[in-house]
Amino acid sequence: MSGRVLVVDDIEANVRLLEAKLSSEYFDVLTASDGYAALQIADAELPDVILLDVMMPRMDGFEVCRRLKANRQTADIPVVMVTALSDVASRLRGLEAGADDFLTKPVNDIALFARVRSLVRLKRMMEELRVREDICHQLGGPGAPAPETEGPARILIIDDDEFAVARMSETLSPRGTVRHASNCAEAWSMIASDIDLVIASLSIQGSDALRFVSQCRANEASRQLPILLISEDRDLPRLAKGLDLGANDYVTRPVDRNELQARTMTQILRKRLQDRLQESYQRCIELALTDPLTGLYDRAYLDRHLDELIKRVNQDGISAAVLMFDIDHFKRVNDTHGHDAGDDVLRELAVRALNSVRTVDLVARQGGEEFVVVMPETDLAIAAAVAERLRAAVAREPFAIKADGQNIPITISVGVTSAAAGGDNREKMLKRADIALYMAKNQGRNRVVVRSPDGPPRAVA
Repeated sequence: MSGRVLVVDDIEANVRLLEAKLSSEYFDVLTASDGYAALQIADAELPDVILLDVMMPRMDGFEVCRRLKANRQTADIPVVMVTALSDVASRLRGLEAGADDFLTKPVNDIALFARVRSLVRLKRMMEELRVREDICHQLGGPGAPAPETEGPARILIIDDDEFAVARMSETLSPRGTVRHASNCAEAWSMIASDIDLVIASLSIQGSDALRFVSQCRANEASRQLPILLISEDRDLPRLAKGLDLGANDYVTRPVDRNELQARTMTQILRKRLQDRLQESYQRCIELALTDPLTGLYDRAYLDRHLDELIKRVNQDGISAAVLMFDIDHFKRVNDTHGHDAGDDVLRELAVRALNSVRTVDLVARQGGEEFVVVMPETDLAIAAAVAERLRAAVAREPFAIKADGQNIPITISVGVTSAAAGGDNREKMLKRADIALYMAKNQGRNRVVVRSPDGPPRAVA
């Protein structure tokens, strides 16, 4: 996952070193040599992550961070303090100013890349939620409420060091309820309960915390659950891997109480904001933006969402793809089995479509038996593979008809396209997908046809 990173440092050699490292990993790098320039660039360019030096003349990094977080335009941009000051007081001061993390000079490459990728992923997720909520608001739904900042938290600590658990529990108990699991298998059985944050040690004997992180991110119920890792200094490569797998943050042993509290509350507040955005979004969807039969997004929401995504494609150069599919010989289903049977097929198709794509992808019913999937951050090859997976998932099992108890075979034809580089719009993109869908029908149905923005349609083998 690439992204734009703003590097802020008054020493040019430091800027050039970080710029070279990040560019080698295909990040787009912006630079600033002082705090005032950083604030202007951040406000104008809205980078995905800001790497901010602490010790700068005129305005230090702490003040820059405070101003970034006080500006509604830049408040959600993750800030990483890069400093030679490794003492706890400086870290705590940065966290209080709103920083999301620290890197200590000289910067370790593994930690740098893993942290930046993790924060880019978090920012993209929050952007997607905010875009969806804004669209709901434009269409008459409720706006996003202010994030809930009070109330007890529910924290799960995974560690086999009883003394360390006791110290952390004592530190965090004023913040809410603290539960304990001595290994990852025991913790997994507790995930179903309403947990706000997991704190997991990387050094549990006979238990793999990295596999636990991966399992959480692969499971729908725990995919967005914040995970804070506890690491020894010698575990830096495993820590970097944990962040790359989706862990949100970390502390190193010996764990400082103030830092643990600050990082814990940052993750809990972020989760509560995310939960409230999601709740608001779901409320407005239920009011006005879903197809009443399938529960999928309707055409009005699809159009707005695709317009917003293409705007990001044109401005930021991200990739995006669209799948358009419909049911083969759907009229025959209605004529043979009745319209109630047709409704059963449409509902089941919606379920299979949702199960075949990512949670970040949008599935909409465009009308009749025609559906659209919008896939951000996706190139044409990946979209074609998803389309083929969806086609196979539909054809593999017959569809149950409730009225007469029959099971009938159903297939779909799928057209796939991606956003054109250098400028595109919703009408052009949907038209290309529609042409590819038409070709799939003409070639015998139950197949996927791909059309790139600048090439002829081709069938997926």
